[in-house]
Amino acid sequence: MNIRIVTDSTCDLPAEIVSQYGITVIPLHINVGEKTFLDGVDLSRDEFYAQLPTYDPFPKTAAPSPEVFKQTYDRLVDEGADAIISIHISETLSATVSSARIAAEGYTRIPVTMLDSTQLSLGMGFLVEKAAQLAQDEKSVDEIVSELKDIMPRTYVFAALKTLEYLRRSGRMNYAIAKFGEILQIKPLLHMNMGTATAHRTRTQNRSTAHLFAWLSENAPYEKIAVLHAGNEQETRGLVQQARSFFPESGDIMTVQITPVLGAHLGIGALGFACISAKKD
Repeated sequence: MNIRIVTDSTCDLPAEIVSQYGITVIPLHINVGEKTFLDGVDLSRDEFYAQLPTYDPFPKTAAPSPEVFKQTYDRLVDEGADAIISIHISETLSATVSSARIAAEGYTRIPVTMLDSTQLSLGMGFLVEKAAQLAQDEKSVDEIVSELKDIMPRTYVFAALKTLEYLRRSGRMNYAIAKFGEILQIKPLLHMNMGTATAHRTRTQNRSTAHLFAWLSENAPYEKIAVLHAGNEQETRGLVQQARSFFPESGDIMTVQITPVLGAHLGIGALGFACISAKKD
């Protein structure tokens, strides 16, 4: 059975993995004034982060329409797909799942299973990669979905932000709260698991990094771990070295610069982890 995997551009999977497993990635939209860019297609990550502080008006993000999903499913059917599993960013963070659900529920040519990843960035990307591996191993749709639902509770993304300014400018936090936070030099932290995003705060960058490693300690050991960053490669290298003690089995910890759709909200300098805890016996 030819099962194809569809996801969206917030998965942050490297291009070589997408190509290796034949994963289909639907881009979200980045709107800057009257201009619309397709995430990961029309605008490189380096270019986006270089321009982010000076964008006027500030970028807004938007989900693909149900019609975009339908057209994608049609193309995969024409290529020989017998079934599709469509895996997307948590519904608590984006309307992308809603668009995919509308398209999937109305689709009649082949079965389409829509799955809320409950995650973002490589937290979702790891699930998408696993689904593609299982599809390549000729597992059934039910087997793939069951395996992913077993992994989801063990999947975490946590990140430290340099500033509240980008959350404010993107409309995710009101101006008064953002400015109050800046005056007090609050460093926000975000923790994501099973569709629940929780916010925390510290006063200094050192405490912020310490908090990330405290979370990392709580959920160790790991099956997979990656470092995520938004335009700060130098700090990323240091974080990778520190993280090796939590993942000694790996010769390489993946590092990924988060996609512009997420970077527009988290801002330059965001730094964190995506990881899957090892399954307990």
